[in-house]
Amino acid sequence: MKRLLSLDVLRGLTVFVMIIVNNGAGPLHFEMLDHSKWNGLTVCDLVFPFFLFMVGVSIHLASRGLSKLSTGERIKKIMLRSFKLFAIGVLLHAWDMWVCGESDIIANCRFWGVLERIAVCYCIGSLLYMWVNPKHIWKIAAVLLVIYAILMTVGNGYAQDGTNLAAILDRLYLSEAHLYHKSPVDPEGLLGTISALAHTLIGVMVGRMITDKEKDINTRLVNLFVFATVLAIIGHLISYEYPLNKRVWSPSYTLMTCAIATSMLGLLTYIIDVKGYSKWTGLFNFFGNHAFTLYILSEALAPFAWMSGAPELVHDNLAKVIDPRIASATYALLYDSFVAAVGFAYIYCLNKIKGAKEI
Repeated sequence: MKRLLSLDVLRGLTVFVMIIVNNGAGPLHFEMLDHSKWNGLTVCDLVFPFFLFMVGVSIHLASRGLSKLSTGERIKKIMLRSFKLFAIGVLLHAWDMWVCGESDIIANCRFWGVLERIAVCYCIGSLLYMWVNPKHIWKIAAVLLVIYAILMTVGNGYAQDGTNLAAILDRLYLSEAHLYHKSPVDPEGLLGTISALAHTLIGVMVGRMITDKEKDINTRLVNLFVFATVLAIIGHLISYEYPLNKRVWSPSYTLMTCAIATSMLGLLTYIIDVKGYSKWTGLFNFFGNHAFTLYILSEALAPFAWMSGAPELVHDNLAKVIDPRIASATYALLYDSFVAAVGFAYIYCLNKIKGAKEI
């Protein structure tokens, strides 16, 4: 199937912003480039949910190619890809510890994180899409959100301490040594994966809507914006009881961020795929097509950047003449450019090697 350029660009924009928000320098940052301390929603809080949303869209797009394979071959591909994602996530945690000179990596390495959650949601979402009539996917997503809301209600789900059911389950099944240590509630813990899976399934639904060949593109886009509006309204209404909260991946957070992602995808589809205004997309298309490579590079190179003193050097000198928050964002943008350059060189060399082998 022909690639959806708007999806690649949205993915690229997300990776581009992710590298910026993850690599600010100095003590002061623009508030929107930091995660919310607890309840709330910032630009930074949109990055991970956008990724999960696009994983869901991609599950639908990839299903057409996988449909040519036997059931066993499809399951094998899904499980292998999930294992790779999960393993790379763990290895990145271990790499960061090793570069920073931490001892006893195996005993203290974090076994759950961003890529690990993506791997689990991709795996379960893909298998559900194989075995369940796609028309019923929305029902599964709704049930998951209701179940999660109930668990949050009875499990002290908004407590910022060890009494939170999410923290209790993480300590029980992952052990304290392998958890996120900057907060008593792991932002990528086990319990929140229920809501994150619903998030992924909403992405699957949007993928079906945007590629529905029985409707013309204008009708599909109208349906997308209507769907986004419905998600936003429901998300806003339940936010009075379940506030927007990334760290616990609250039901309102799932619905509201999916609404924003759906609207963004619809807008980009209209601009790029319908109106044909695509000349500006080159950089973001590159980031989108090589999102996984650039993500790994940004995470793997960051410890070396900090050890070299580059963040402090750039930030401290710029902060003498401009706002420290702008200095922080400037360093992050420079690091983003550095990762893009390294990624481009790596991919270029890899393609040259492959081309030489084919000859």
